[in-house]
Amino acid sequence: MTIQSSKFVTLVLLIGILGCKDNGMSADNKKDQPDPTLEGYTLVWNDEFNEQNLDVTKWSYEVNGQGGGNNELQYYTARNENSYVKDGTLTIVARKETFTGTDGTRGFTSARLRTLNKGDWKYGRFDIRAKLPEGQGMWPAIWMLPTEWKYGGWAASGEIDIMEILGQNPAKVYGTIHYGGTYPHNQHSGCNYTLPEGTFASSFHVFRLDWEPTELRWYVDDHLYCTKNDWSSAGGEYPAPFVQDFHLLLNVAVGGNWPGDPDSTTVFPQTMQVDYVRVYKMND
Repeated sequence: MTIQSSKFVTLVLLIGILGCKDNGMSADNKKDQPDPTLEGYTLVWNDEFNEQNLDVTKWSYEVNGQGGGNNELQYYTARNENSYVKDGTLTIVARKETFTGTDGTRGFTSARLRTLNKGDWKYGRFDIRAKLPEGQGMWPAIWMLPTEWKYGGWAASGEIDIMEILGQNPAKVYGTIHYGGTYPHNQHSGCNYTLPEGTFASSFHVFRLDWEPTELRWYVDDHLYCTKNDWSSAGGEYPAPFVQDFHLLLNVAVGGNWPGDPDSTTVFPQTMQVDYVRVYKMND
């Protein structure tokens, strides 16, 4: 091999190596992603969003325009325009657009994903690293619903909200449980936490729930901000309803009873980006 050809081969190899470094694993996307192994825990389910498309063996789309029972304004779709996986991140996109589906016509679109019958758990530790949308009327959520509703309709069978924010206050996060009787005899309790600086829209944060038989704990970036061990259900004795399988949901709602509607200050599109979802069981 001549000197000239050796230099050419070396150059090709260097280009190939440098090109591989940006193949969906750029430093911006993965530099802060810790190893999923945790001492004292066993990883039982996770999605690092490293595939080219959403893993439908783990997630399903909810497609509807019914307003989520909260007078929300979005139509949830299964379109790539409203949710996609790229560069190791799941992105849910809320858009201001007219969309017509089987449930009618709405002026906004978004996506709602769930693990129902694909990821269902009773107890565990749930870590979700995400960056959230902002703006009046934006309502992102990471939450859980019962898989079989053993104790009756909402909220007698429970609901666990791992993370909710109101987009008009993007530095403040809420953790909540819903329980008691069926609507309108439902109850709820929870806590909130405000970042000391920055917002949940300006950088990624880890939202964590520890769920044990008689206690639930909420964390932001391993900072414990809420503990709950007192609840009830009209359908069973304590610690019901939080003694059955629940599944995860990820969504961005637009408008609704709690956040109010978007206004002229709200910029669209808005996104929720999810770096990973990890579910652990505590070792005996």
